Amino acid sequence: MSAPQPTPVVQRAVVKQVLSGDTVVLRGQPKGGPPPERTVCLSNITAPKLARRPNPNVEGSTETKDEPYAWEAREYLRKKIIGKEVAFTVEYKVPGTGREYGVIYLGKDSTGENVTESLISEGLVEVRKTGLKSDDPAQQRLAQLEDAAKAAGKGKHAEGEAPKHVRNITWTIDNPRNFVDSHHNKPIEAVIEHVRDGCTVRAFLLPTFEYVTVMLSGIKCPMNKQAPDGKQVPEPFMEEAKYFTESRLLQKDVKIILEGVSNANLLGTVLHPNGNITEFLLKEGFARCVDWSMGVVSQGADKLRAAQKVAREKKLRIWKDYKPSESAVIKDKTFSGKVVEIVNGDAMVIKKETQFKKIFLASIRPPRPVESTESTEKQAPNKRSRPLYDIPYMFEAREFMRKKLIGKKVNVEIDYIQPPNQGFAEKTCCTVTTSGINVAEALVSKGLATVIRYRQDDDQRSSHYDDLLAAESRAIKKGVGVHSKKEPPIHRVADVSGDVNKAKQFLPFLQRAGKSEAIVEFIASGSRMRLYLPKETCLITLLISGIDCPKGARTLPSGQSFPADPFGEEALLFVREMCMQREVEVEVEGMDKGGNFIGWMFVDGVNLSVALVEAGLASVHFTAENSAFYKQLLQKESEAKEAKLKLWANYVEQKEVKVEDEPVERKINFTEVVVTEVTDELTFYAQTSENGAALEKLMNELRQEMESNPPLPGAYTAKKGDLCASRFSQDNQWYRAKIEKIEGGKATVFFIDYGNREQTNTSSLAALPSNFRMVSPQATQYALACVSVPDDEESKQEAVDALFQDIVNKSMLLNLEYKSSPADCVTLKHVDAEEDVASTLVGEGFLTVESRREKRLAKIVAQLQKAQEEAKRLRKNLWRYGDFREDEAREFGYSR
Repeated sequence: MSAPQPTPVVQRAVVKQVLSGDTVVLRGQPKGGPPPERTVCLSNITAPKLARRPNPNVEGSTETKDEPYAWEAREYLRKKIIGKEVAFTVEYKVPGTGREYGVIYLGKDSTGENVTESLISEGLVEVRKTGLKSDDPAQQRLAQLEDAAKAAGKGKHAEGEAPKHVRNITWTIDNPRNFVDSHHNKPIEAVIEHVRDGCTVRAFLLPTFEYVTVMLSGIKCPMNKQAPDGKQVPEPFMEEAKYFTESRLLQKDVKIILEGVSNANLLGTVLHPNGNITEFLLKEGFARCVDWSMGVVSQGADKLRAAQKVAREKKLRIWKDYKPSESAVIKDKTFSGKVVEIVNGDAMVIKKETQFKKIFLASIRPPRPVESTESTEKQAPNKRSRPLYDIPYMFEAREFMRKKLIGKKVNVEIDYIQPPNQGFAEKTCCTVTTSGINVAEALVSKGLATVIRYRQDDDQRSSHYDDLLAAESRAIKKGVGVHSKKEPPIHRVADVSGDVNKAKQFLPFLQRAGKSEAIVEFIASGSRMRLYLPKETCLITLLISGIDCPKGARTLPSGQSFPADPFGEEALLFVREMCMQREVEVEVEGMDKGGNFIGWMFVDGVNLSVALVEAGLASVHFTAENSAFYKQLLQKESEAKEAKLKLWANYVEQKEVKVEDEPVERKINFTEVVVTEVTDELTFYAQTSENGAALEKLMNELRQEMESNPPLPGAYTAKKGDLCASRFSQDNQWYRAKIEKIEGGKATVFFIDYGNREQTNTSSLAALPSNFRMVSPQATQYALACVSVPDDEESKQEAVDALFQDIVNKSMLLNLEYKSSPADCVTLKHVDAEEDVASTLVGEGFLTVESRREKRLAKIVAQLQKAQEEAKRLRKNLWRYGDFREDEAREFGYSR
């Protein structure tokens, strides 16, 4: 008689992981560190084997496929017991391997559900009958359960179902970026299969079974570091962080939001039913925020920063030695003001009540100069650098800020004050918003600034730093601005300030242009300023016509200083606030002996001379007598005298009245046309697009008529002015034409539906059937509005060629601006572009701007003048012989 077998000891543990349908990893009770683990196989059964991916470290390794129902068996067991406390007994241990085999029960003792029996009943595993003891009722019950499952056709015992229960797994993502983009930041069902460290997991995405490695966006947990001897040494709290994530996520049903890519790994957020694991790791001090991936976070980067702040304040775990950075006490942390100057791509001057304050946009850096020793060596030793024009994208950054902010009210929140450093003064760094838009974020998203990277423990940063990182990530993805792979824009600006010879060359163009668009770059006094003319691409000094204005304090290049005239500083501040960096219009009348231009300036339609006189900060000069503004100036001066304003505080006398004409509005009604011909005089012919089908039908009918009733040779006598049918030499087809000239058996004909001319033999002409005479000509002649054609024949031909290449046989949008002879003048632009054709040609230096005084055309003329300034600056075509030198801003001080 054999000795009785000892009763297996019932033990308790928590299920950490289900490896397959018959193997689990159990976790014991923690004792001062990560809890002990043991792998237990369910005895007397065999589960189908799961697929395995190829081992990259083994040559020739290939993937294996699931055995049928392997995934279902694993999932059945996982969903039933993962993370739960169970009771288990170990029946035997295999010598050599040490693998333990036993039974697992749901609950705290062996009275709970027998997991092995449940698997057999569902038909998901096979019973190893050779090992069953005939005298053991519990083991014989397993065979009975299997027979019942077979009889019911459950699980793998179902006939013909096996092929449907094998997964098609994608082990490697070929194009991670496209894969992430294709999911559009939407949550994906997933099962976490492995936790590499606190912030890196591997998972199956469901139901498509892509096997992916996901790094948690925006954070970094302690990891293993390679020691000098090559061994992997864990950083402090590495094991604890891994256990924290593993105990909450491993083999749990989660949702993953894919947000970015880092090498072959995906960046994302893992959402557990209890919340975002990233926030929990930060709040418990197991992770820190990292800027390099924070930009892709889609679930609220501010929440992550707040969670980290909690851990820092409590000095939890990795923050146990944390010391907050010292920051200056900030008074008036938020305020509002008006932007009066854009100093740079990241700095501006704000008028706050009566004070002016220079501030910087927090955490961003404007475009930097291109590092090139070669360009530095070639630069002339006496030439000053001009950052605004020489540094790529610096001008674009300044212009973006200027157009958006100058003269606008903004809200300012001071984020930090940067102390003086390396000779630089203290900086007040802020977040500036207008109409709810973060200016720095908008600038970064256009690729016109970059985000400063800080040390991880540096809190001195923008309060919207993560928004800036996200904006920069978008800009890099789009490849815009400084992130573009294209050549950066070049700004060649000719400086004609104080250069008599250059000024004489530019004067005729500026006088003919009438009102030219300009940007006020510098104000020396109330009546003297430096302007940038975009269309002419030049810098000029302008003296305001028609007034005497007191001057501010100034120092000449010789070093001689002059004090300010009475009210000179007030006039300077008045003009500075009204004009600085504004888009203005200038009307040049002449120039002085020093190479400075004299003319009128208009700010938002307001004549600056009139505004200064009206404010009592200037008097009327006798040179205004011949101008159209003389009466208005006298009237405003009289009113200022009567009110005893500024200069007239002690004056008493007369007044006059002036009424201005109401401006005429420009009518805009764009029509889609197809351009068919460009003439040598730079006019063009166009057909209305909506008539295209009718015209094609008309031509087909004409050709059919001519083929069915061919003209008899000599039957038609050509006469000048007649409408006829004419063969076109290029395709030998018939078209409607008008005879313009007959000479020696040759006729010059004008094809009335297309606008082109041709000299042909009179034998190629025929009488036009009467039913084809009633349709009016389909090609109409037009000219570009507000531009002048070059007098030089070679230059004119270049302009004609450029216009031909740009518009012929293309659909365009046309708006009639004014009647003229021989052709009505129009604005013409491409259907899919905003800039009109005239601006493009002027900007390329093929045409010049016509001086027109109509107020309704002022905007068009200003746009063209801007393009002309750009062409001048780049010395394009007509302006190819232009020149420039650095402006001497302190040369100002001219007196009449």
